[in-house]
Amino acid sequence: MYTAAVITVSDKGSQGLREDTGGPLVCQMLREAGYKVGYTAIVPDEQPEIERELKYCADELDMALVVTTGGTGFSPRDVTPEATVAVCDRLAPGIPEAMRQESLKITNRAMLTRQQAGIRGRTLIINLPGSPKAIRENFAVVLPALDHGLEMLRDKKGDCAAT
Repeated sequence: MYTAAVITVSDKGSQGLREDTGGPLVCQMLREAGYKVGYTAIVPDEQPEIERELKYCADELDMALVVTTGGTGFSPRDVTPEATVAVCDRLAPGIPEAMRQESLKITNRAMLTRQQAGIRGRTLIINLPGSPKAIRENFAVVLPALDHGLEMLRDKKGDCAAT
């Protein structure tokens, strides 16, 4: 069982002006997949605050997986991808590519999402869109493959090329 954190990025949500439905959905999907959700937070669309939460989850809490929801669009306030790239040691471009590819089968607007994924230390960070419908569509595509990546990242399996 891997540990996970879920960070909702929303100005209105962080002010209590909008109910967070995305974060709880991600938590539910993670629990159903066998993850232990050990931390949740709601932060405003402010890059320094998002970066601080990502670093806290990776460096202090040593979470295996951190999933963000929100802040991946074209609005000037949407800076979650920039915060993610800023804190990651290495990017994992296949994850957002797979999500966009699958979403393009549903809507051509999928090409407008800017989510990122990357690795900080031993933690995988993945950005999801903010809408529950998009969360479900995107996360369902990559969630089944994450165990193998986390095994490698957490050095539980060793060399995946070994016989």
